[in-house]
Amino acid sequence: MMSSYDVVVVGGGPAGATAADDLARAGRSVLLLDRAGRIKPCGGAVPPRLIRDFEIPESLLVARATAARMVAPSARHVDIPIENGYVGMVDREHFDEWLRERAAAHGAVRARGRFLRLERGATGPVRVVYEVAADDPSAPGGERVVEARAVVGADGARSEVARQAVPGAGRGHCVFAYHEILKAPQPAPPDYLPGRCEVHYRGSLSPDFYGWMFPHGDTLSIGTGSADRGFSMRGAVADLRQRLGLAQAQTLRREGAPIPMKPLPRWDDGRHVVLAGDAAGVVAPASGEGIYYAMASGRMAAEALGQFLRSGDARALKAPRRAFMREHGRVFWVLGLMQRFWYLDENRRERFVGICRDRDVQRLTFEAYMHKRLVRARPLAHLRIFLMDLAHLLGLARV
Repeated sequence: MMSSYDVVVVGGGPAGATAADDLARAGRSVLLLDRAGRIKPCGGAVPPRLIRDFEIPESLLVARATAARMVAPSARHVDIPIENGYVGMVDREHFDEWLRERAAAHGAVRARGRFLRLERGATGPVRVVYEVAADDPSAPGGERVVEARAVVGADGARSEVARQAVPGAGRGHCVFAYHEILKAPQPAPPDYLPGRCEVHYRGSLSPDFYGWMFPHGDTLSIGTGSADRGFSMRGAVADLRQRLGLAQAQTLRREGAPIPMKPLPRWDDGRHVVLAGDAAGVVAPASGEGIYYAMASGRMAAEALGQFLRSGDARALKAPRRAFMREHGRVFWVLGLMQRFWYLDENRRERFVGICRDRDVQRLTFEAYMHKRLVRARPLAHLRIFLMDLAHLLGLARV
């Protein structure tokens, strides 16, 4: 007999695993389908609010960054202390698996395989067809079909669920990210601090994004991203490693994947399917931060599906996007403007890093990051920052 579930969640990253866990805790029958051996390239930064909101044990943090360095094209840099908080660092290989195991502990059924297609009739449940992982002894490499009343598409930026089910899903804008995980060097090179994140703004490292070095305790991530398909990200990472004195550090693994830069205009099909995480486009522009937003969207999807399963009213599937944009849309809009203005050329990158020397800018930036909302500070501070930004945009201020 065909297995049947309330919800099939396609994709076991932070969004899918969170949706599966919340639904399982609510007493729903859930199948969590994830591809075997997939690790997303990611700096691994998480804010304190994520730890609180999603009950994440601090033992999963492999490092706590208490400072950030912003490096301009001229190699001038700004060191910023992270006051009254920290940037947590996780290893996605272990963090994502912990989230999947938590969902399983609360009742979600795990399956490893590759999503193939949705089969839907005019009425009734949707059928989810997937290819079983090759090392699964029950049906190695074969197809399996399960029924579900609803589906969460959390299968990444190039979501096959979204492509098949959600109108307009192919219009999402992506950059491609690539990073290398290195073993932390012993002894450390000069000027390397294990508690400091570094963000490098230089056209040779990325023509439209940035390069990074994020510490992960015993390891570190060095990477870059770009929407320019002709740009050599491997070459850029090799350049950054050389500049940081890490060219000879042991490389543990290399990873690359598309990263969305704008929420999709629609997250549901009006019948059975709702999107979450990268599939919905919830990675912040300018910063590339995605873990918190993925988990928030997964929780919103689970809440909407709970209502849908109780009422049968497919209009409930529109709620996650509305809720997400109401809470985070303004931040995404501001960050999108920043990326379009400040990442345009070397002169603007230089000016952007110069602006980051301002103490009000530093404080407001990290308070917004840690609490995931735009901070209401002194009105005069906001006015001064606006005028400073305008002066730099018009070239009236000195770098």
